[in-house]
Amino acid sequence: MEAAKGIRINKYLSEVGHCSRRAADKLLEQGRITLNGTVPELGTKVMPGDVVEVDGKAVGQPTKAEDHVYIVYHKPVGIVCTTDQKRERDNIIDAVGHPRRIFPVGRLDKPSEGLIFLTSDGDVVNKILRARNHHEKEYHVVVDRPIRGQFLEDMAGGVPILDTVTRRCEVEQTGPRHFRIVLTQGLNRQIRRMCEHLGYEVVRLKRVRIMHMNLDLPLGEWRDFTAQELGELQRLVSDSGKTAVPGPPSTD
Repeated sequence: MEAAKGIRINKYLSEVGHCSRRAADKLLEQGRITLNGTVPELGTKVMPGDVVEVDGKAVGQPTKAEDHVYIVYHKPVGIVCTTDQKRERDNIIDAVGHPRRIFPVGRLDKPSEGLIFLTSDGDVVNKILRARNHHEKEYHVVVDRPIRGQFLEDMAGGVPILDTVTRRCEVEQTGPRHFRIVLTQGLNRQIRRMCEHLGYEVVRLKRVRIMHMNLDLPLGEWRDFTAQELGELQRLVSDSGKTAVPGPPSTD
């Protein structure tokens, strides 16, 4: 937190991982947030030592980047990228078992495996997910039959799904039914939908890279970012506009 100027309360709630800024604004409108015991106005700033409560419960985790948690996880097939521990038995929070309150950055759908970030830093989540940032994500994919014809060219050039055409991307065949693909967007079940449109079915999908981070963990294990990795992540997201609207979460 900026000691002298403070931080807007909606950004504060995002940075401590309580909710998004938009959700915080709704909570403010509903009068469910208090600052030092009183209901604040939209745009009110939180200063060091202030007490923020939502529905009567204190909210507050460290707001300095170095105090947040940043981890990488090799998600197995069958784990659901949700923080809802009550309604989803196979949720990612229980699977990781971290002592701090963390949440996933984007998603991998239940039948997919591979690299995913989890953090307590809501501000970094927003910056990574903003669609305009074009952050790269690399996947290894296996389809149900040998790759033929214009499949690779069509995948790379853009496929009409979800009332849009996918952004041009890098695609390379690595086996009779195998290919690698590098996306810079995160439409819902994007790779699976692209393949379905072209007459193929994905039988295995594994994310092996997000931005500068490569998958280097055994299945089901996690580790903290190194200082060097975290520094590079913060550099890569440093140009994210503060008012840009987040894109849809990746569920490839």
